[in-house]
Amino acid sequence: MIVFSLKCHKGHVFESWFRDGATYERQRKRGHVACAICGSVKVDKAPMAPRIASRKNAPAPERAPDNGTTQPVPVSNDPAAAKASAMMKALGELRQQVEKNCDYVGDKFSEEARKIHYGETDKRNIYGETSEAEAHDLAEEGVEFARIPWTPRRNS
Repeated sequence: MIVFSLKCHKGHVFESWFRDGATYERQRKRGHVACAICGSVKVDKAPMAPRIASRKNAPAPERAPDNGTTQPVPVSNDPAAAKASAMMKALGELRQQVEKNCDYVGDKFSEEARKIHYGETDKRNIYGETSEAEAHDLAEEGVEFARIPWTPRRNS
């Protein structure tokens, strides 16, 4: 196992464990490596100091905990990294609840939200995608909705 320090295009730095360098490259090219803070898949290796044991019996480096997903797990004593990890876990749990209790309407979210708002269809919980402009228009019209930063789904 090898740990890489990674950095997304928004400047967030986090660490993640991989079987080897080739595994990292393969997963990155397929879009399976995402920022542990914002979910961006535009991720590259960040400069990092090597972890070299000073003596033969030095303790092994800290292992990433198994969080039950294939999400990158920040491995750090930094309180901000611990908060980011907790937030990622909470977002994953929120996603599960939304998917379990709401109807997915895909890219027709704005259209369906308006129909519900104006009483053209029965009130129900929905989720889907919308553009920045459509979200702005919905807010201007007084349509109630919330934006949730989904993290990429991992199937590997």
